Formats: sequence, C-alpha cells, structure tokens
Amino acid sequence: MTIELLQLLLLIIIANGAPILARMLLNNQWNAAVDFGAKMADGNPVLGASKTWRGILATLLVLPGVALIFGYTAEVGILIAIGTISGDLFSSFVKRRLGMVPSSKAPLLDQIPESLIPALMMMHIFDLSLSGILFLVFAFTVIDMIMTYFLYHWRVLRKSC
Repeated sequence: MTIELLQLLLLIIIANGAPILARMLLNNQWNAAVDFGAKMADGNPVLGASKTWRGILATLLVLPGVALIFGYTAEVGILIAIGTISGDLFSSFVKRRLGMVPSSKAPLLDQIPESLIPALMMMHIFDLSLSGILFLVFAFTVIDMIMTYFLYHWRVLRKSC
C-alpha cells in the first residue's frame, strides 16, 4: 500500500465520518434534509431524512483542511468530498427506490459508490492503478462495516445522521 493510497483512504473515511461528527456536535440544528422531504412517484423519499445539508456542509468544510494537512490542496479535499457525497447520495437514492428506510444497512451499496467515485476522480492525483483502486474500495468497505457495527453498538449511530 502506497502512502498516497493510504492518504486517500483516510480522506474518504474522514469524509464519511464528518456528517456523524456534525450531528453529534449540533444535535438537531441545521438538519434540513437534502431532498426537503420530496417524494418520488413510488411514494418513497428521493433520498430520505438522514441525508442532510448539515452533513454535506460538514464534509465540504472538514476535508479541505485535512487535505492541506496531508500536503494536498484544498481543492483536492473539496473534490474528494464531492465524490464521497455523490456516492453516498447515489446509494441513498437507490436504497429508497428499493423501499429501504433511511439509515438502513445495505452492505456493499453503502460502501462501494462512496469510495469508488472519489477513487476514480483522484486516481491521477494519487497515482492509483486499477489494483490500487480495487484495494482502496475493498479496504474502505471492510473498515466501514466494522466501524458501522461498533458505532451502532455504542449507539453513536442511529437514524438521521
């Protein structure tokens, strides 16, 4: 594992955790749903109440600073944040179409887009090969599943992150 791959993995993990930290610090403040409660023709929300503007802003504010600490530009941090957010919103959209409630678990669907999209976006900046991208997605998936298990067990995670 190269240092670049490890740094990108850490940035994606931090992007994934920023909304949780924001919820813990701000409770119910600024928790407007990204979809503003809109529903699709299937009667389900577009994304659901657990995808908030607070979470998006937390990721967009935290990641540029962490990227700078790792020696990258703030723009790289913003791009990783956008990629991670896009993957997370895509997963939520698909889960709602499948009739799954917000914050429900969908192994692989919860992790792959959230790690694959930023990895593909950053493959040239972080000098990633295809095998590096696959390893990053695998590593993120395993780490996220373990962290999610413990965060639910410790009641850090619950509905509406």
